[in-house]
Amino acid sequence: MITGSLIDRIFSAASIERWNEYPRPAVFTELGKQAHKMAIAWVLARSREGQGEAVDWTALVECGILEFLHRVVVTDIRLPVFDWLMEDAEVKARLDDWVCKALERDLSALAAPLCPRQPEREKNTLRTAHYLATRWEFGFIYKWAGGVVYGIEDTKRDIEAAGVEKTQGIAREMLSPSPGSEAAGLWGFISMFGQLAFQKRWAQTPRVPPTSVLGHAMFVAVVSYLLALEVEAGAGVAVDAFFGGLFHDLPEVLTRDIASPIKTSVDGLDSLIHRYERDGMERNVLPLLPEAWRGQLRKYTESFRWPGGEIVEFCDKLAAYVEASESIRMGLHPRVLEDARRGL
Repeated sequence: MITGSLIDRIFSAASIERWNEYPRPAVFTELGKQAHKMAIAWVLARSREGQGEAVDWTALVECGILEFLHRVVVTDIRLPVFDWLMEDAEVKARLDDWVCKALERDLSALAAPLCPRQPEREKNTLRTAHYLATRWEFGFIYKWAGGVVYGIEDTKRDIEAAGVEKTQGIAREMLSPSPGSEAAGLWGFISMFGQLAFQKRWAQTPRVPPTSVLGHAMFVAVVSYLLALEVEAGAGVAVDAFFGGLFHDLPEVLTRDIASPIKTSVDGLDSLIHRYERDGMERNVLPLLPEAWRGQLRKYTESFRWPGGEIVEFCDKLAAYVEASESIRMGLHPRVLEDARRGL
């Protein structure tokens, strides 16, 4: 069973701001960072498959979800401090034990235990994805505050030095890609997906906490995966549900988030928007990826008519309900949120 407290814990990451010691051009949240990390992990894992290497997709997804929940629990510890603490084996063991106890009630209620296996290759993929997502965010922070804020140059050096240790192969190529190369296309795709962090959900409606399309994607992905396990849909369907949830709003990087009442209030508008999104994906997004990958993205972004798609569609609506309900609970409840909560 997926508990209400687990839903609340997942959504709470929308309120966890990153880089809050620096002036920022936009608010980066932990929920959005984890979405970006998992999209990058998908790119890295598909690249591994292209090199003939087997990928344990279930372990990749489940390790990613557990790392996300771990980070939500220890969110008050700044990342450099957290990394330093993790270097002490005894402290790490104690902290991990504390996190496990904090999550025990929610995780033990699930239909199946998450990731009893922790393959090192998938953990390495997640570590690299985590680094690349951090570096992408910091690029914006540095352009905003570089040379101005005390200590930011040290942070820049630390991040660049970590790249030598945490990247290799296609990941390292993406940091300084040759124009027109596969690495350049993949970095373009990663950057484009990350830009969903700048797009707000319910953009014209005051709401607490405000959530980005990127953060919304992670919520839908995680809950879709857990629900697929709950209904015993099968491992392959569950993985599809996760990445389908993660990428289902990718076309909104081209159109922005358009509220459902607007799409449905004008006859034929919804189908026209979908056609624009499909055309835009074919012209601007899919060419960034190897040909063999494109069919999967088409499936995830063009409709919910695939095994597991109905789960993603339900969780997409659940996310909207949670977004509206949480704002109402916090005392900010414009009529559009009241109407949305009643109608979902």
